[in-house]
Amino acid sequence: MRHEVTDDDTAVALGSGDVPVLATPRLIAWMEAATVRAAAPLVEPGGTSVGTEVRVRHLRATGVGAAVEVTAEPPTVTGRRLTFVVRAVDGSGELVAAGEIDRVVVDRERFLGGPA
Repeated sequence: MRHEVTDDDTAVALGSGDVPVLATPRLIAWMEAATVRAAAPLVEPGGTSVGTEVRVRHLRATGVGAAVEVTAEPPTVTGRRLTFVVRAVDGSGELVAAGEIDRVVVDRERFLGGPA
């Protein structure tokens, strides 16, 4: 998934810092979105996946206007848990962030508290 950093994506805008560069919370949201997309083929009708753990290192500042490509590799599956290796690379090919994100496959209705 390709994203362009805007003023709304900065640490200043999100309150996670005082510099106008890609905020870690926005970067993690982009990485989670990549895992949602990658998990979709593994989720049966009536199900969904929910994020449960994030282990990401944000390694490089990325300024407004720069492109960031976010990827999630096919997951390691352990029961209902899906573990994705995620990466973010900037337009010059430099690694911006890397890590793992876990999601768990759940029954959507039961998760939302619907009738058992």
